[in-house]
Amino acid sequence: MIILMIFAAASAVYGALVWHIASGSHFYQVWWGLAVVFGAAAFGAHAGIFVRMPAIGRHVLEGLVLAAAAGALIMFGLILTQFHAEAPDGLDTLIVLGAQIRSDGLCQALAFRLDTAAAYLTAHPETRCIVSGGKGDNEPESEAAAMARALVQKGIAPERIRLEDQSHSTVENLRFSAKIAGPLDQKIGIATNNFHVYRSLKLARKAGYTAAFGLAAPSTALYLPNNVLREIFGLVKDKLAGNI
Repeated sequence: MIILMIFAAASAVYGALVWHIASGSHFYQVWWGLAVVFGAAAFGAHAGIFVRMPAIGRHVLEGLVLAAAAGALIMFGLILTQFHAEAPDGLDTLIVLGAQIRSDGLCQALAFRLDTAAAYLTAHPETRCIVSGGKGDNEPESEAAAMARALVQKGIAPERIRLEDQSHSTVENLRFSAKIAGPLDQKIGIATNNFHVYRSLKLARKAGYTAAFGLAAPSTALYLPNNVLREIFGLVKDKLAGNI
């Protein structure tokens, strides 16, 4: 019961922290949902509800919890396999996936992606670049426009950069960028944050990219639990939707 109460308090505090400091979506609410679940479980343990449950019901509940935990751990392990992905030399095209643009500039996750992309493009001047991301309701301009401007400021020639500014999800990022990139059997890199590389590559291969490589950018440690949990939900959602 004490452990469950600690989990409930930690989930509530962490969700509030993500919401207050840097949330670009409503996903922080999942942590509050987990806090409620852990709190309810703690109350149930204290009140002896689980002990009084029929054995079959208790076994089913335990099985569901264990299956969910095992599935989450497996997906976490898969995400980690691409955490340090490095694209090979000689990419034909590098696609940089978008993230939130705020009124005061790029979010930190996108800044990391652009730093990593700029380093690769500087070292490989023959590689073309596609910046991919549309304009959300809470954004002052398209992600692609802001990303292209940032890369030019980092010394990348404008003629090397093409904009895909209609997408609103990773699935659309890759599908719409495919129409710009040309033949999908060329060597194409996908630059995104480390926690996002595994799912992005799975989506790319489903979309027809036959030689896709991840290029992992760093991420902020404080928000990593939130981002990894969101990726786990994303993997489940995309699998159910047939995107991977």
